[in-house]
Amino acid sequence: MDIDSTERRVLLEIYAAGVAAVDGRSCVAGFVQDELRHDHGWNAHPVYLVGIGKAAARMAAGAFDVLGRSITSALIMTKSGHCEPLVLGAVPVRCFESAHPIPDETSFRAGELLMTFLDAAPACARFIFLISGGASSLVELPPIGVDARHVVRIHQWLLGSGLPIGSMNRVRKRISRLKAGRLATYLRGRETVNLLISDVPEDDPRVIGSGLLIEHSQSDIDVSDIPLPSWVAPLLLNPPALAEASAFAGIRTEVIARPELARAAAAALAARRGYPVKLHEDLMQGEANDVGKSIALQILAGAPGVQIWSSEVTVTLPSAPGRGGRCQSLALAAAITLAGQQNVYLLAAGTDGTDGPSMAAGALVDGNTVQRGRRANGDATKHLAAADAGSFLDVSRDLITTGPTGTNVMDLLVSLKTA
Repeated sequence: MDIDSTERRVLLEIYAAGVAAVDGRSCVAGFVQDELRHDHGWNAHPVYLVGIGKAAARMAAGAFDVLGRSITSALIMTKSGHCEPLVLGAVPVRCFESAHPIPDETSFRAGELLMTFLDAAPACARFIFLISGGASSLVELPPIGVDARHVVRIHQWLLGSGLPIGSMNRVRKRISRLKAGRLATYLRGRETVNLLISDVPEDDPRVIGSGLLIEHSQSDIDVSDIPLPSWVAPLLLNPPALAEASAFAGIRTEVIARPELARAAAAALAARRGYPVKLHEDLMQGEANDVGKSIALQILAGAPGVQIWSSEVTVTLPSAPGRGGRCQSLALAAAITLAGQQNVYLLAAGTDGTDGPSMAAGALVDGNTVQRGRRANGDATKHLAAADAGSFLDVSRDLITTGPTGTNVMDLLVSLKTA
């Protein structure tokens, strides 16, 4: 099977179409332009912009495209390597890169910079917040009395715990002065538009970026049903107080990009290419290895054509994990089930262009993936068990590398079965 086949190129085009539909720059620009049509008060207040997340720089570019020098000052906090060049003229902008997926001292520095930025803004300021996936790690302030090293250790444990994103965020929210809506207190009632790109199930604003500006209740930070290691539980006993309801009076939140938009755009391109399309509305969740096998069986049992899913799978990591991420694990698990089958393909990739702590966005596998890797002395089963899918998929030439995409709406899975 040709590694540069027409079918593989089509799958990459379908993925690219899905990503383009939720581009942070265009989505923010469209929203802000519509705001200006209905609200002529933007020029009456100094506008301060805050971007937090892996798509923050691209989202900020969209705001500047429309507002230009109407923005007084901007602070963008994003993942290392994601500060894209922006032509901003005389507007003071700081783009600060910090750590993801596990916070470190740069994440805590980002939290301090955010506090300084908010304090410096005048009482008449109007804020635009741009929040996307990755915010939970990129900006943090630990509770008073909790050592920052403990926060890092908890994030490290969460990454390999196999917990769903909602449970992970409830733990994160108990060890933060910013998450679970606590950031709203620092706005001191100033008018704020909070624009979100959703990378979570059901597009829940309380989960996106750990709900920095979203009102929470005690049940939203309850961890009593989560199995916690003995060393974690004591650190979560006394979480910082939640913000009062009055802190949210001036905040308006809008989700401007979501996974269903990416799926719909991907499906539309597949249909234009002449393929029958099955669009799955149910989110694929669970252990990546199990989901990969399940999807492979669906492909084999299904009719020829394209199938599209969004996914939010987890990987329970061994003590010494190898190279890769959840999309790469899912793809390799599928490739093992598809081994030897002809005319079947599966693309699994993050819409943000990254997959775990690796440079790859994901992988595009087919029925010959296992054989190609074996010829390069790879053992697919052993690599998968060692959470080292990336090493195998590298030698089988199935990795996808896109670089930062400027968005993040969960992972996109696209399969193709030809007649």
